[in-house]
Amino acid sequence: MNPVHNKDASRFECEMDGALAVCEYRVNGDVWEFFHTHVPGTMRGKGIANMLVEGALRHVLSLNGKIRPTCSYVAAYIARHPEYQGHVA
Repeated sequence: MNPVHNKDASRFECEMDGALAVCEYRVNGDVWEFFHTHVPGTMRGKGIANMLVEGALRHVLSLNGKIRPTCSYVAAYIARHPEYQGHVA
């Protein structure tokens, strides 16, 4: 399962059995602020949040963007993955 970039809604999303998990962002210039990640209870424990954040961050890096992790989950993900730490705004 891969996250879908829903540009119109400013989020990356994943749907499973009618439930929707999201990683929401705002863009200011080349800085992508990730401010909210939500995984419904029925989807938890399956690595969905990890997959959403990884897909989102890879997308930003493919555009040579910078990351501002104001979402606690995104900040924790970056702390665990040093390859993204040099891309934090």
